[in-house]
This record gives sequence, structure tokens and C-alpha cells, in this order.
Amino acid sequence: MRKILFALALSPLLSACVVGAVADTAVAVVTLPVKVVSAGVDAATTSQSEADEKRGRALRKQEEARGRLAREMAERCRKGRARLADDCTIVQR
Repeated sequence: MRKILFALALSPLLSACVVGAVADTAVAVVTLPVKVVSAGVDAATTSQSEADEKRGRALRKQEEARGRLAREMAERCRKGRARLADDCTIVQR
């Protein structure tokens, strides 16, 4: 008899745990598609700061290439092997 009363006394407490677990699962199932879609949109789009960083990298790469070409031109001018397109007047000897 005590076991039955004890089980009846605990049943409301246990049912609350089951309801809470079911509710948590329902919330997770409902919010999962939203999270997946937002992650996909975030991966597919570029933010302004990412675009600025990419543009800055491209500009630095161009500047490095220009500097390398200027150094090569200056070296050719110093050695007397200038090409037709080289402007040796700007190179100090």
C-alpha cells in the first residue's frame, strides 16, 4: 500500500519532468530550420567589413607588384640594360 501511495505522490513530479523535456524538444525542433537557414545566408553573403578587408588585400597586392616592377626597372637602368618602356630619368644613379 505504501508503494502505491508513494508512486501516486511522485507521479505529478515526474510528469512535470516529462512535459519539460517534451517542450524543450519541441522548441529545438521548431528553431532548427531557422538556425540552418540563417547559417546558410550568412555563409552566402559578404558583410561590409569582409568586403573592405578583401579590397584592402587586393590593393596591398597591387602595391607590392608595382614596387617590385619599379625596383626591377631601377636595377635595369643602373646596369644600363633599360627597356624601351623604362623611364630611367626618375632613377637616381
